[in-house]
Amino acid sequence: TSTNALMERLHLKYQQKPWSETLKLVHFCMDKPLQQPDSNAPDGPLLSCMEKIQRALHAKSLFSVMNRLESLSKQKGLNAHISPSGTACYITSSMFYIEVQLEKDGEVMDVKLAHLGEDPVVKLIFSQLFLFGRMKNYDAFGKSLEDLSNLYQIPGNSEMKAKGYFALQALEKDLYSMSLLDRTQDVNRVTEVLHGKVGHLVPRTGATPTNIEFYISPYQVLEAELNPDSQVCGTKAVVAVEGTDTLHKLPLSPLFVDSQAGEDGHPAFLPLTDELSMDLPAAFVLKFQQPIPMSSSSIEEIQRLTGIHNLNTNKKNHLIPGIQITGLKLAPLYELIVQSALQEKCSEDLSTHKSCFFVSLPDCPKHCYFINKGSEKSDLAGALVSKIPFSHPKCMPGVIEILRHQVACNSLISSCVSEKHINEDDSELLYFEVVPYTNASFSVFFLHPVKENLACVIIDVITSREVQCRLHLNPQDPTLNSSDDFITRAVKRCMSVPVVMRAIFRNAAKVKAES
Repeated sequence: TSTNALMERLHLKYQQKPWSETLKLVHFCMDKPLQQPDSNAPDGPLLSCMEKIQRALHAKSLFSVMNRLESLSKQKGLNAHISPSGTACYITSSMFYIEVQLEKDGEVMDVKLAHLGEDPVVKLIFSQLFLFGRMKNYDAFGKSLEDLSNLYQIPGNSEMKAKGYFALQALEKDLYSMSLLDRTQDVNRVTEVLHGKVGHLVPRTGATPTNIEFYISPYQVLEAELNPDSQVCGTKAVVAVEGTDTLHKLPLSPLFVDSQAGEDGHPAFLPLTDELSMDLPAAFVLKFQQPIPMSSSSIEEIQRLTGIHNLNTNKKNHLIPGIQITGLKLAPLYELIVQSALQEKCSEDLSTHKSCFFVSLPDCPKHCYFINKGSEKSDLAGALVSKIPFSHPKCMPGVIEILRHQVACNSLISSCVSEKHINEDDSELLYFEVVPYTNASFSVFFLHPVKENLACVIIDVITSREVQCRLHLNPQDPTLNSSDDFITRAVKRCMSVPVVMRAIFRNAAKVKAES
């Protein structure tokens, strides 16, 4: 009742006033930068309502498009100015500006971007956000504005922020040069992803940061081959620069010497002299869309390569007892892998404490996998890593190899995880137990198909491209007709434990039938 009475009073108050005055009042209330509407602030509800109205209305006229751009800019903490002609909107900050040129009917002609000290350049990626008729993609454009602002998220004044941007530019040039190493004319994306020095690199365009795709599973490769138009992609990271609590010496100019690798087979770089670098309260970072479970040994190796011992650049260093890893919370590695796999595979929340999973495969009894998650002791511990800070491009090939190796290990364990943790029917079951052996190897125990003794396959992931497998049987038990070489080739071909175990049982069934 109180709400209806309030609305009635508002109607009576403004029914005699022209719409133009009401519009001015609304603009006055919204005329301030808005990061996130604060519902507790006096004008919070009004700003939140206006944002919802802006989203619901499809801006069509020149006037409404300009209003939408102004509102969007202020929501992102940026300034917006309209040209005297009324056909251009300038979205500005202290470090960059965007010029949106429009026709008289509200259609977008061009979108230009200029960073501090640079000439404006037409950016197609911005223009494309507006080229879907009248249905302009303001959400995507707003995300681009956020990404642009994030390029300069380091402490200090405009000059310091500009130095951080120059350092990022220098890094991007070096990474691109390294991506060309060993590249042939007919190289395909999958080969670059799995074998390139820095994976498959897509340079930054406008506000979209440089991204690196460094691992793709055999099933993803198959899916891409069967559906060429599908947007199948592997594990990616974006390259950025972020503020830190401590100073790091960052290059301000490209350091990569030429396309010839150094004497040790690694890319050659210029020395990091004072003329080519500067101490900045920032670091380069590889950021992952989803945190990657990583073993403590892999994390320590990355820290050794990068020289930065805090993989959480937004927090002050603190040591975790028992192991020299800073800024991260340790847990049993396999527990983290299971947790990550469940979050990726399940659309609904599922307890991450489950250890028993049912996997269904065609032409095969259902598999039941029990995953022994190990303990927190250092050789089987790990952490979820969201980003990797570094200060020199020379460490990137080594870091990429470690990431590939870890993701390959994770893929094998994840193949045993499913959203099914309860057997929903009375169908025949094959039972398996996955037991950690080292941080990159594990055992799969199962009952011999003919005898009642245990059999075991040990899978050792040496690198992302090299796997060794060994089958162990009781000496008195009959062979399963699956050599170590056969199992190794099967694992490398599919990187799936259930598929490999199905192949072993099929071979065993042939032997049983013949005997």
